[in-house]
Formats: sequence, C-alpha cells, structure tokens
Amino acid sequence: MRRSGVPNITIANQSGISRQAVSRALLTMDEKIETALLEMAKANQIAIEKINTERGVLIGRSVPFQTSAIIFVSETHGVQVWYEHEGDCGACQRYAECIELLWGYAAELGIQIEKTADPTEMAEELFTKVKAMV
Repeated sequence: MRRSGVPNITIANQSGISRQAVSRALLTMDEKIETALLEMAKANQIAIEKINTERGVLIGRSVPFQTSAIIFVSETHGVQVWYEHEGDCGACQRYAECIELLWGYAAELGIQIEKTADPTEMAEELFTKVKAMV
C-alpha cells in the first residue's frame, strides 16, 4: 500500500489499527528490507550507489562483472538481483520467467513499460524508471 502512495492514516483505517501501529510496522519493515538489500549486495559483491528502503531498491555496480546492478524486493518474486547485460533472450530457457518478473515488478510499482518481446529492452526501460524514482 505504501508503495502506491497510500498515507499511513488510510492504511490504519483500512486495517483497523492505530496510525502509530502502522508507523512502527513500517519502520520494522524498512529495517528488514534494508538488511536484506545490504546482505544481497555483500553476497553478490555489489558496490552500493543508492538505496531506498521504502521502495525496496538498491542501485549499485557489480565489482566482479563490472556492470550496473539493481537489487529489489518484489511482493511476488521476493528479493531479486538484476545485472545490466545484453542477453540473447530468444535462446534463453528463462525467457518467459524474465518477462513475467519484469511485468510483475513494473505493475507492483505502478510503472508503465512498453510491450516488447525482448526482456533486455524491458529491463532497461523499467530500471531506468526505477532509478529515477530512487
């Protein structure tokens, strides 16, 4: 709800709890998201450039691969790491999975992306828009 810009008071009213309880829950959630993002960055040797716990996004650069990387927390796909790359998507066995992940994550954030058959192009457009939000 918060990612959609819903104010804490509205979340509280819809959930039947106090605004203070919503604030405490969001602070706890932010701490857990930050920990997950930082641990993933460390495990994947990603140098951190920007982090936004409210959006669940970390922007950085992969040290071993020397390329841009984004780590994000998706409601439906969990924690994901995406490296900037030029893929041969048509020959990849994960083609449908990538398309589904990109469409799903864009929808979670309320971002419109162009329909294309190339996940690499979709990812480039999506993550350019995500970076602008962070």
